[in-house]
Amino acid sequence: MRNRLLTSLCVFSLATGCVTQGKYDTAMQRAQTLDEQLKGEQGARAAAEEKVRQLEEQVKTLEQEKEALATRLNTSEARLTTSAAERRGLEQKIAELTALNEELASSKRKLTEAKEALEKKSAEYESLAQSLKTEISEGKIELSELRGRMTVNLKDKILFASGSARVGKEGDAALKKIAEALKGVKGKIIRVEGHTDDVPTDPKGPFPSNWELSLARAMAVVRSLQDAGVDPTVLSAAGYGPYQPIAPNDSPDNRSLNRRIEIVLAPGTTTTTASSR
Repeated sequence: MRNRLLTSLCVFSLATGCVTQGKYDTAMQRAQTLDEQLKGEQGARAAAEEKVRQLEEQVKTLEQEKEALATRLNTSEARLTTSAAERRGLEQKIAELTALNEELASSKRKLTEAKEALEKKSAEYESLAQSLKTEISEGKIELSELRGRMTVNLKDKILFASGSARVGKEGDAALKKIAEALKGVKGKIIRVEGHTDDVPTDPKGPFPSNWELSLARAMAVVRSLQDAGVDPTVLSAAGYGPYQPIAPNDSPDNRSLNRRIEIVLAPGTTTTTASSR
């Protein structure tokens, strides 16, 4: 649903002349990537469901075989015609089937838990997407998910003036909305990552290079999230300068894509740090 909405918005924008062909192609490529990721997650859930169904059929068959063997054993004992060796063999077979049945039941539980984990991750994504629905539809925020890692992508112009690391009024409002959504997320670490384009900073300004600028912006966002009520023990910051672009730095539109703040929600660990260096 999210990717179809993004595709429709891109087509509409291109038709009305609001965006360049390069920006449209980049947005379409990202929409296709998100669609493929969603299909992969849906395929994993379908595979888990099919495996559970197969295990249930195996368990049913084994129970029937176990009952048949028990009947044979009882009949043999009643007639006193079954040898002691055959009786021991039947008892051993029943014990083996019982152990196999327990093993299959354990496998079924694990697959069911894995399926529930997939569904829980998707539910968290949908919950965050619903909380940020307005900002996403306005193009201020992009939300993606892959293998338990969710990313909230904000363009730098939403948050900062050119060359600045001070969060503006519009950015502060967006971060407060994001903070409200992040308060309800459990079991995740939240890492704020700053990215720039490849245009050098002003050597006479406060940031000697894009390294310092990207980290200062990430730290400013971390402070805003903390001030808005996000638990600081799960927050961290990192600056990547221009070295992790999502588009070639060959046009103003692509450079705009690379100037961004990404708020990454990854599975929690036993140890978190307040900031990354």
